[in-house]
Amino acid sequence: MIKQEIENIELGYLTSDDYEELKNAMIESYANMPHDYWEEFQIKTLIDKFPDGQVVIKVNNQLAGCALSILVNSSKVDSNHTYNEITGNCTFSTHKPNGEVLYGVDVFIKPEFRGLRLARRLYDYRKELCEKLNLKGIAFGGRIPNYHQYEDEISPKDYIEKVRRKEIDDPVLNFQISNDFHPSRILKGYLEGDKQSSEYAVLLKWDNIYYEKKSKEATSQKKIVRLGLIQWQMRPYNNLEELMQQVEYFIDTVSGYRSDFALFPEFFNAPLMAENNHLSEAEAIRELAKHTEIIVQKISELAISYNINVITGSMPEIKDNLLFNVGYLCRRDGTTERYEKLHVTPDEARVWGMQGGYELKAFDTDCGKIGILICYDVEFPELSRLLADEGMDILFIPFLTDTQNGYSRVRNCAQARAIENECYVAIAGSVGNLPKVHNMDIQFAQSMVFTPCDFAFPASGIKAEATTNTEMILIADVDIDLLRELNQFGSVKNLRDRRTDLFTLKRNK
Repeated sequence: MIKQEIENIELGYLTSDDYEELKNAMIESYANMPHDYWEEFQIKTLIDKFPDGQVVIKVNNQLAGCALSILVNSSKVDSNHTYNEITGNCTFSTHKPNGEVLYGVDVFIKPEFRGLRLARRLYDYRKELCEKLNLKGIAFGGRIPNYHQYEDEISPKDYIEKVRRKEIDDPVLNFQISNDFHPSRILKGYLEGDKQSSEYAVLLKWDNIYYEKKSKEATSQKKIVRLGLIQWQMRPYNNLEELMQQVEYFIDTVSGYRSDFALFPEFFNAPLMAENNHLSEAEAIRELAKHTEIIVQKISELAISYNINVITGSMPEIKDNLLFNVGYLCRRDGTTERYEKLHVTPDEARVWGMQGGYELKAFDTDCGKIGILICYDVEFPELSRLLADEGMDILFIPFLTDTQNGYSRVRNCAQARAIENECYVAIAGSVGNLPKVHNMDIQFAQSMVFTPCDFAFPASGIKAEATTNTEMILIADVDIDLLRELNQFGSVKNLRDRRTDLFTLKRNK
């Protein structure tokens, strides 16, 4: 059949009325197989147990192909199994209505319709069904029909590797790999009588990137996340109460736009050092550190009352008589977590005697996993890569830079982190000046939200940007599901294509 003869192609559910045509199509398709067709009662059983899993594709109203499937528990798939075991000796007693995995029982295209990419339509349906039913993924035992030609020379494992490298042509396995299925293990003795595959099969899997583990809790994790970035104006305040009024104003404002996060800049509370400007810089910042505990407490209360997760930028904090640059994630459920600046700048060490921190981790939130790095830390790519390995979706960067040179380092490195880690990166800084605070003379900032660079994202990799050196807020929505699609189907796959056979990135204990 040629394309010009095709009047219509239709995908539909398999019915009992299709049986005779299905039987003849199977006999024609499986001429070299030991069991060349399903009995009518078996097809009826499949339709009764799982009607959505049984579909046919018809060309000009003629049955051209079919896909049959059942639902099983993931533990059943992950253990060694044969075809008879997974199908209950073809009785399909193994079908579980609440199973987590769609298991492919059969799929075929009649010889005369091959070359029209009809099998891809059947697999696309399975993927859509998997997403609709919130299943973990798809699995099946894939035949390797050309292996019998090589079984005396190489193992099944080597055979698969050679197929990957295009040294051996296996049309079945090549199709599955190109269709986003990945080999998981070798199944020995899988299909009795399959001489072409020497009774071996490859357990092939497709992971549903949208799968959500069922929860008994009333809340669910958000997929569209709204970020509220605060480009903070440095100005004099008479006391802590006045500064906190400004903090509440911004939290109130971004919360009014239904933001999920409010991000403050690094050292946003620096104006309070003015009252101690008569002291040395090192003494003044230690006095500033005395306010940190109460600021965190008040911001945590605001996070609850305004129903927003607040990232406090950073503040000085004394721990064991050492001075650190730290911040807090104040969740809207009332919990708080601390993060540290790991790399202090030469100026922070020389002028203030500040120490670099030691703890790095991703944080769980009601909007997914996030990472937080303070200013200079974003210029060290290892840190964000470790956070990406923990599942980070959004990286927040509170920063403080005095010159455009310093800002450009933070900005350009932040955008690189978004590309290489397939995540969103939000940066927020301070603007203005503090003439009565030593070592805090001027500030330069343009707050921004960066994305990976691929078709689903802005071509520039910039989701939103504030006006340079102007006090304002920046609101931007980011779609977490787009990151999942990028990881699986992106033009390039930065995380998946890493050469971990050549290098290893790990933490020191």
